[in-house]
Amino acid sequence: MHLKQNRKLIGASILLCLPLIVAAEQEDFLDDPFATRQQVSQNSGKNQHQPENPCLLNKATEQAWTLVDVLDQALCHNPQTRQAWSNALYQAGQVGIAKAAYLPTITLNTAVSRSMNSASSSLQVTSISSSSGGSQQITRFTPVVSLNYLLYNFGGREAQLDSAQQTLNASNWTHDAVLQSVMFSAIQTYYQVFATQSAADAAIISEQASQAAFLAAQSRHTIGTVALVDELLAKTAFAQTQLTRQKTAGEARVATGTLANVLGLEADFHLRIAPPSLPKPDAQQHSHVHQLIEEAKTLRPDLAAAEATVKAAEANVKAAEAGHLPTLSLIGNYGYNHTSTPSDTQSWTLGMQVSVPIFTGFTTTYQIRSAKEQLEVKRANLDQLDQSVSLDVWKAYQLLNTAYESFNSSEVLLASATQTEQVALGRYKAGAGIIIDVLNAQASLANARLQLIQAQYTWLTQKAQLAQALGRLDYAALPR
Repeated sequence: MHLKQNRKLIGASILLCLPLIVAAEQEDFLDDPFATRQQVSQNSGKNQHQPENPCLLNKATEQAWTLVDVLDQALCHNPQTRQAWSNALYQAGQVGIAKAAYLPTITLNTAVSRSMNSASSSLQVTSISSSSGGSQQITRFTPVVSLNYLLYNFGGREAQLDSAQQTLNASNWTHDAVLQSVMFSAIQTYYQVFATQSAADAAIISEQASQAAFLAAQSRHTIGTVALVDELLAKTAFAQTQLTRQKTAGEARVATGTLANVLGLEADFHLRIAPPSLPKPDAQQHSHVHQLIEEAKTLRPDLAAAEATVKAAEANVKAAEAGHLPTLSLIGNYGYNHTSTPSDTQSWTLGMQVSVPIFTGFTTTYQIRSAKEQLEVKRANLDQLDQSVSLDVWKAYQLLNTAYESFNSSEVLLASATQTEQVALGRYKAGAGIIIDVLNAQASLANARLQLIQAQYTWLTQKAQLAQALGRLDYAALPR
């Protein structure tokens, strides 16, 4: 009989938990019932310019990667982007915790115990009788359901939610800033790969020209029209160009490994990269730098993140100040006490509870003070970043214009150096010039080639850096 009653009570407890079991099957709901993940900015690999998921880029494909492919790979697999996005997801969870404070908490506590009562002849206990001589084993099953619902705490709960929400906003802006930072690193390294490769190609051309001068000097020395010193000087210059070619080839290999690292790959991964389009540098169209600075202050994600952090700190101050104020809660519980003897009881309680913090050991006082000091720290960080934005834009703007002017000057220098080298080498082969003129002309030509290459890729890199300084570095900012 008692066993049947126990089974009924256990069955009733299971029925009590049945709604939770059904809800547990709805994994999506229980995983994020407040849909906080929808407030997180898009995954780092989401590229609105492509219909397919760019994170599924096939690394084993034989097709060379374009600059867009390189950026997709970097944004999807660079650890910095994953870290920033995961942090935003974590902050979304904190928003869910803050929202959960608006709901009641329901707790089921169940206790099962077994005890023995013994009847003493001297006490003449007659309330419990047993055929076994005055002792009886009693089994108790006591489920209790408790309810606690915070109704009002003078804005403390609202302040905590506001703080969590603003912190999530800051994480989203930080995620955006990290995306732009990784994009710039990928763009810069991508251009550096081709800049070093172009420098290596230019070094080969210089080596070939130096070899031609050496052969000419050697030929003239053989027939006795010049002294041995001409051949030795030309040989020395030829050896120097060989060293330069070897050095630039090594730098090109290092640049390729660096790019693979930025893409989240092993440094020795075999990359096949399509060459970039090389538009002719043009002058910066904006003539008023102050307008660019003001634009940057409205677009920079790191500045927006700092502003959101300040708002979160302000909400933390309000939440801390609410610690001095009382709280009002609705409480209730229902309990059922079943024993193996026919003495089952039920009990329930429903009421209001007011908690007034009279003395907390000055904990709340120091919490408020710490929150206010933290707010000042966040405000100072915001002011410092605001000043840095103007300097970033100013430097990027000036460097871009300098790169444009350097490119134009390098074009003129290359044309002049090419003509000089041709004339000097022609005169020397004809027996009218001296070897020093040839070597100087070839060194100037090699330097002019290198400067033009650097100016071209520096202009492309500085263009991307200005876009990052303005807070608008995205796929639309890439050269077409």
